[in-house]
Amino acid sequence: MPDQMLVEPIRTMPAPSFAGEALPAYGRQDRAMEALRATLDAFGIGSAEEMTWKNYETIMRVIEPLVGAGHRLRHFDYTHSAALQPGTVERLRSDYTIRLAYTEWGSPQKPALLCLGGIANSARRFDYLARALSHDYHVLCLDWAGRGRSGWLADQSDYSFEGNVAQVLALIRHKRLGPVTLLGSSLGGSVAMRVAAEAPELVDRLILNDIGPYIPTERRRRRAESVARHYVFRHPAQLFHRTGAAQKNDGPVDDTVLLHNSFHQTRWSEENGGRVYRHDIRALQCYRDGAALDHDQWDDWERVDCPVLLVHGMMSDALQEATIARMIGKPGTTVLHVPDVGHTPTLSDPLHIDALARWMAARHALPVESTIGWSTGAARLLFR
Repeated sequence: MPDQMLVEPIRTMPAPSFAGEALPAYGRQDRAMEALRATLDAFGIGSAEEMTWKNYETIMRVIEPLVGAGHRLRHFDYTHSAALQPGTVERLRSDYTIRLAYTEWGSPQKPALLCLGGIANSARRFDYLARALSHDYHVLCLDWAGRGRSGWLADQSDYSFEGNVAQVLALIRHKRLGPVTLLGSSLGGSVAMRVAAEAPELVDRLILNDIGPYIPTERRRRRAESVARHYVFRHPAQLFHRTGAAQKNDGPVDDTVLLHNSFHQTRWSEENGGRVYRHDIRALQCYRDGAALDHDQWDDWERVDCPVLLVHGMMSDALQEATIARMIGKPGTTVLHVPDVGHTPTLSDPLHIDALARWMAARHALPVESTIGWSTGAARLLFR
């Protein structure tokens, strides 16, 4: 399936307005949902089991330009230093270069927002947020090495936490960015904390999407065992079953969000005769090898000296109440609780995007601790 077909539209969202509290500034992707309904009706498809890969390709060609309008796919050369190659015999270590991918939205003249995804995420997972904020911000979303459309590292052990930190710093240097707002989901949030602790001059604000300085071993092991496998989806229904089950705690998002995210997290494999995850399995296996211990970043957290917004999925098993209570004791920390959702909310709902925009514009715009609901009208036709 030729899934590199996405058009590069030129328009972005209209400027947000915070005048009036009744409606969010950022609308739901109604056009994409309407297009999905019309396409399913045209094919006479009433369930995922009735869909073929050819149908799937047509559907994605229809809805993707409506979701990803305004993004530009970019690449840059990242040099992976010999110091970050613990699995290679020392005398054989040397610097080498791969291409890292990122999406870019909005004008470089605007304040920079850099988005960092989870262990298996694609940069395109941030499309809803990036598109909505691109009028007021220069938004960049990174594909980690070995994920999305980025190149792969030479050895499994090269996929380290320190390597992720180096990739973020390399992108900031490549784009010559001033102080940025770092938004990180899961692994991306952990990396963002380290960057803010070690290079405070580069970080203006920190948004942590359902991640704190501590993750218990048991939770890490469960996640690692789930992702560190090679999956082949030979029928759309298999893909929907897997991604639907994996995203069952995503909250009341509509089908276009789940289709969009699963599409960019997978690719067509002629060799396997189906879609496979768009990542180097060794990157996930390296994460699994490191999941035998608790993740403890309290030392980094103590060194963070910028405003922090913590987004908490209230069904999350990764961000514990005790961790939140300890974090909120740091001055400048704001907590936004999101009900009916687990680890790492998709940040696609207009109410959630609006809340993040308000905090970025003025960090005292939100209470120190608050709860936000969901927009109405999400529809599920395929992911039920």
